[in-house]
This record gives sequence, structure tokens and C-alpha cells, in this order.
Amino acid sequence: MKYSLIIPVYNRPDEVRELLESLARQYYKDFEVILVEDGSSVSCEAEAKAFAEQLSIRYFYKPNSGPGQSRNYGAERATGEWLIVLDSDIIVPEGYFAALETFLKEHQVDAFGGPDRAHESFTDVQKAINYGMTSFFTTGGIRGGKQKLDKFFPRSFNMGIRREVYEALGGFRAMRFGEDIDFSYRIVEAGYKTALIPDAWVYHKRRTDFRKFFRQVHNSGIARVNLTILHPGTLKIVHLLPALFTIGVVMLFLGGFAWPWFWAVLMLYALIIFIDSSIVNRSIKIGLISVGAAFVQLIGYGTGFIAAAWRRWVLRKDNQDAFTETFYK
Repeated sequence: MKYSLIIPVYNRPDEVRELLESLARQYYKDFEVILVEDGSSVSCEAEAKAFAEQLSIRYFYKPNSGPGQSRNYGAERATGEWLIVLDSDIIVPEGYFAALETFLKEHQVDAFGGPDRAHESFTDVQKAINYGMTSFFTTGGIRGGKQKLDKFFPRSFNMGIRREVYEALGGFRAMRFGEDIDFSYRIVEAGYKTALIPDAWVYHKRRTDFRKFFRQVHNSGIARVNLTILHPGTLKIVHLLPALFTIGVVMLFLGGFAWPWFWAVLMLYALIIFIDSSIVNRSIKIGLISVGAAFVQLIGYGTGFIAAAWRRWVLRKDNQDAFTETFYK
């Protein structure tokens, strides 16, 4: 088997069905699908059985331990030369494996990642959130579309690793936040070669509302502090900007109209987001929603970063003591 697709799942049978439908349409067939049900109360076993004749698929149920440990569980049972980690809210286009085959024949790499896009069937909110997560004008430019052959850090929504590399590094750590970025850092730090494969993109549904989106990016802000502690020197100025933005917004509202220049900056930023997203998505409505998505993203990330910095750096708490609330649900 060339590829093993490892997909952790938590209470998302409808999403899993769409993902499996997209995999069943692939004309490349040398892959297996490993579904790892992470303690769900709403099982996707029926969806797995429904595709048993179309796909080489195996379904496993285990107690809840989070996506990282579920990926490790699936990797231990995989048979492929390459382990490809996907999120359950992914749709795989028909040219995905062709892009992988072409790239991997021409380049010697140990791990790879691919970009993500919004599908035309996604809601306007999902498209706006996708804009926020991928745009140069937000914190999403990291995914980009340029080919990188050095120090690219794949993300777990679309991430491939050679089996021997995965086993040598011990897979994902038992972290509450940022386990995929940590794994990517460890891959690069160990001297393995990574790459972005621009044509190996997937459709990524994102969150369905701003409340869920806020929680996601808030956790990402927490992860950045934890990752900085584990990997000194990885904190960049861009990682601080959402926290500074959040502090600025709070001070603005506390000070009323005392900072007219900051109001002007916010209005200019909102206008840039609106115009760019309207052009990218060909929709004024999505452009307007994208303004809200960008502000939710920056403030969510910023509050998570500030909370983690206070608990980890000021109060000196360890990761588990600092964040005892349930994360995986």
C-alpha cells in the first residue's frame, strides 16, 4: 500500500460521509482509509460500512484522548509507505493523488503539506472564515500557495509523513494544543526535508459559526505560547500582532474616542479586508462577513495568547495545570 489516510473523528458522521464520498471518486486507488473514532457519542461506523466495497477502509473506536493520540493510534495500524493525516472536515479533489505522485517522483522529501480552499457549496460564513485563515491580510498567510522546499511546517488538516520518519520521531506528542505544529517543528529540527505541494490542495470546511471559530483560534493562541516554550526561538513578531491588536481594541473602548487615530486604523483595515475578500470571493456579502471573521480571528488568537502567556510565563504553571478545561470536545 502506497498511502495510508489517517482520519481522527469526533461526533462528525455527516462530515465523514462527504469525505468518504470524495475518496470513493478518486481514480487513483493505491491507498487505505483508517478512521479512528475518538470516543464519540455519535458514531460514524455506519458511514465506514457504507463505503466498505468502494474503499479499502478500516474503522476503530477508542476512548477520547484528542486528535494527536488518535492519529498515533491509526498510524500504529497503518500499512502504507506514506502516512497522510487529514481532518474529518476535508473534501479531497480528484486530482489530489496525481499531484502527490508527480511531486514525489521529482523531489526527495520526508514530509509534505498542501494548501486548503473553500468549496462552492460552503456557506458564506465558512467562505469568510476560510478567507480569514488563508489571506495575506490576516494571520492566515502562512498556508500560502508558493512552493517551499526548505523548512515548511505542514499542518494536520493535510499532512503527509514517511512511515519511517513518523516512527523515528514517535508521532504526535500528548499535547492539548498545537500538537501538529510541534510535530512539524520536530521533523525539521531532526534534519528531515519538508515541502509544500501547491497542487495537493483540499477543500477545508472550517467552522460553521463565529463562536466555534473564536474557540478554534483562541486555542491556537494558547498553542503558540506552549510551542515557544517547547521550541525556543520560534516566536516571531507576526505571532505577537493579534495580542497587540486585542490590547489596542480593549484600550480603545476603555478610552472611548481618546484614540481617534486607532479608530482610523481599524476602519482602514476593515475596508482592506472587505475589498480584498469581495474580490477574492466575488461577493460583497462574503466581503462584509469577512470583516467580522478577521476581527474574530485576531481577537480570538490574541486573547488565547495573552491568557497562555499569563498562566505559563507569569504564574509559571505547566501545560496541564494551566489549561484544565476540556479541549478535545
